[in-house]
Amino acid sequence: MREIDQPSYHHGNLKRVIIDAALQAIGESGPAGWSLRELARRAGVSHAAPAHHFGDKQGLLTAVAAEGFALFADALERATADVWEVGVAYVRFAIDHRPYFEVMFRPELYRADDPSIQSAHERAAGVLITSARALSPSPEHDRMTTLAAWSLVHGFTSLWLSGALPESTDGDPEALARSMIRLVLGALR
Repeated sequence: MREIDQPSYHHGNLKRVIIDAALQAIGESGPAGWSLRELARRAGVSHAAPAHHFGDKQGLLTAVAAEGFALFADALERATADVWEVGVAYVRFAIDHRPYFEVMFRPELYRADDPSIQSAHERAAGVLITSARALSPSPEHDRMTTLAAWSLVHGFTSLWLSGALPESTDGDPEALARSMIRLVLGALR
C-alpha cells in the first residue's frame, strides 16, 4: 500500500485526509483490502487517528458512503432535465467515483441507519423514482419500472467496471449507456 499524496496534516483537515486515504485504498484494493492501521500509515497520521475520528473501519466506511451518496444525489439531480440522462449520470458517477460506488451499494460495510446516509440515499432514490415514473406506462407499473431502470443501469455499470464487456477496453460508456437505456426503457413509452 503506497503513501497517500497529501500535504502534511494541518489542524482541521485530518478527517478529510483519512477519508481521502480510504478512497485511494478502496481504489487500489477494494473496500476490504486494508486496515485502519495501514490507512493511518498511508495518510501519515498516528495509528490511533482513524479510530479516534471514525471509531472503526465501519465508521470510516459510513463516512465514505454518506459522502458518496451526497455526491451521487447531486450528480443525478443535475441530470433531471432529461429523464434519459439520469441513467447516464448514474453510469458516469460510478466510473468517475468508483471507490465511493464500491462502498455505497454494499450496506453490510457501513451503518446504513446513519442519518447522513439515509438523507443522501433518499435524495438519490427520489431522483431515480421520479425519472422512472416518467417512463412508466401507468401508475401501477411505477415500482416495476423503477426496478427495471435501476437494474439496467446498475447492471450495465457493474459489467463495465468489472471489464466484462468487450467495449470496456476502449468504448465510450456514456454513449453505450445512453443507447442501451433508450433502446430498453424507450419500449415502455
